[in-house]
Amino acid sequence: MYSEQELIQACIRQERFAQRQLYERFASKLFVTAMRYMKNRSDAEDVLQDSFIKIYQKLPNFRFDCPLEAWLRKVVVNTALKQLQSQPNYMQHTDSELVTDDVEQEEFTLSGFQFEQLMEIVQSLPEGCRMVFNLYAIEGYQHNEIAALLGVSEGTSKSQYSRARVLLQQKLKAMGIMPKAQLNKD
Repeated sequence: MYSEQELIQACIRQERFAQRQLYERFASKLFVTAMRYMKNRSDAEDVLQDSFIKIYQKLPNFRFDCPLEAWLRKVVVNTALKQLQSQPNYMQHTDSELVTDDVEQEEFTLSGFQFEQLMEIVQSLPEGCRMVFNLYAIEGYQHNEIAALLGVSEGTSKSQYSRARVLLQQKLKAMGIMPKAQLNKD
């Protein structure tokens, strides 16, 4: 079993065993990331495959200034975003559609949910809301970073996140689950 640095060096040398080991070590976690952005399993599998091609090509540029898994996840997120941006009707909502709905200032406690249930709820969001929610609430990007990544204004990013929160709360209420506090801080 390779250490992380040995694994990267072996992948750079294009050693098939090391490449397979890198894939097996991280593919399931990265697939979950891809699934958060894509609407179906097939598209997420395509993103994962494309991401690993990019990962193997870009490994010589990895500088160890962040954890390897974080760097790999960023490649997957960027690959998913590029695929989504190439689709018609990408980010259908504009700045003029700012959400003004007041979101209850309560926090969701989601510990009782199965992972699959959470994925279904997040995946049911409209594309723009889903992407911004994932980037902000899960990946930890700031709205100015999201705006740059998606090619939208910071206001659109904030609006999409606000709309995602409202929609998630509505979906949870419809399921009979009352939120206990806000989903995430703005």
